[in-house]
Amino acid sequence: MTSKSQFESGHEIPVTHQEFPGKEGKMPNPKPLYDEIPTDDGKSQKYKAAGKLQGKNAIITGGDSGIGRATAILFAMEGANSLIAYLPEEEEDAQETKKRVEEYDQKCYLIATDLTERENCQKVIEEAIKVFGGHIDILFNNAAFQMMVKDIRDLAEDQWVHTFNTNIHPYFYLAKYVLPHMKRGSTIINNASINAYTGRPDLLDYTSTKGAIVSFTRGLSNQQVGKGIRVNAIAPGPVWTPLIPSTMTDEAQEQFTSPMGRPAQPSEIATCVVFLASSDSSCISGQTIHCNGGTVVSG
Repeated sequence: MTSKSQFESGHEIPVTHQEFPGKEGKMPNPKPLYDEIPTDDGKSQKYKAAGKLQGKNAIITGGDSGIGRATAILFAMEGANSLIAYLPEEEEDAQETKKRVEEYDQKCYLIATDLTERENCQKVIEEAIKVFGGHIDILFNNAAFQMMVKDIRDLAEDQWVHTFNTNIHPYFYLAKYVLPHMKRGSTIINNASINAYTGRPDLLDYTSTKGAIVSFTRGLSNQQVGKGIRVNAIAPGPVWTPLIPSTMTDEAQEQFTSPMGRPAQPSEIATCVVFLASSDSSCISGQTIHCNGGTVVSG
């Protein structure tokens, strides 16, 4: 099955603005792809599942939209149930994700909460244990905050603290709380960013947290790999998600592209998460997949 691509005109995307957090339902055309993958001929085709996650249970933070939504949908296509965590103001998007997951005959449990509070991270794990019967196979740490500021002198200290409280501290808490409920073959996947490697200057706080995520991934992998639990990261480049209209300036949106001539679709990043969550990556741990559209980085 093929359909008209949403990026046939190249890297151009509409320059629009929303309040943070961005809402999937308010995004302009072209809409992001979730269960379809762009093809070389400028079209797209349905993701081809192969039962890679049959019977698995996953926790996905920021699962209401963007990469989180795409991952929940592809997980469902591969046979996995999901519990998605999201901010209360993202309820409408979360309900749509739940609907899309259930179309593939898998469960999608919802928990609206602010993960900057450590007790809420504990509640997410407790809820997952409850709905999954104590059987948790995958943690995808994905939720993030960013807001562009060009110069460190203009970067508010409160924003710096909030970015770290959103982007890295919950990764630690959720991993710490979920690991006692994981067994050999379980996986943790952390969402880092190309910015950890390129050092984007107008996202200094965000970039710093993403560097921390890469190091956290490596250290946690070294702790857990001997127990049969693999820990990896992805480092996306530009991706067409609600984060773009809700956090980026007109100039940044106009330049939002990759060496491939376009930003990625959420589904293209989610395929990498599926790979790291499945036994296809059985000998991979402590690594980062650079799903960035062709930018060559070291590390």
